[in-house]
Amino acid sequence: SLLLCTALLTAGCALGLQLGLRRGATDRAVLAWLCSDALVHWVLEGAFVYLALVGNIADTDGLLASLWKEYGKADARWLYFDPNIVAVELLTVFLDGFLALVLIYAIVKEKYYRHFIQIALCVCELYGGWMTFSPDWLVGSPNLNTSNWLYFWIYLVFFNGVWVLVPGLLLGHSWVELKKMHQRGTHSKKLQ
Repeated sequence: SLLLCTALLTAGCALGLQLGLRRGATDRAVLAWLCSDALVHWVLEGAFVYLALVGNIADTDGLLASLWKEYGKADARWLYFDPNIVAVELLTVFLDGFLALVLIYAIVKEKYYRHFIQIALCVCELYGGWMTFSPDWLVGSPNLNTSNWLYFWIYLVFFNGVWVLVPGLLLGHSWVELKKMHQRGTHSKKLQ
């Protein structure tokens, strides 16, 4: 399971860095993240959605099912059909995966809508994380295994925290870039 995650991360980073050869360091890092993000959404979460819609992860065999069975040790909702989790993951797979692809294109082709898409994707990622965990928190976290160090700190906090930290950083990046664009536009109007 961890080897598959590592392979997806490596492939995503390699693809993103290749796409960003003529870009600055920030854009190369963003492209590496976006390619990895899209692969996670389509391969891992896409498999989860499919498996959840045709049965239960707990009753399914295979490499991707085993990955979700392992994660299910930290959050039991991923083992059986939980409508909230499946609904959030449907949105994540299709909308977030698509937005990541559009954002990759916008960065590589230097499109004017880059930061609009970047903000939209980041808000979707943060919303997905919130809607994954807040319903369980509101009822006392009965499905979350917080007693095991590995499951709590690595599976729940670290792996999910990445999808809070990176979108948060990208929102900050868009804020700074939009401010610079506004200041350039205001400055050029004053010169006319």
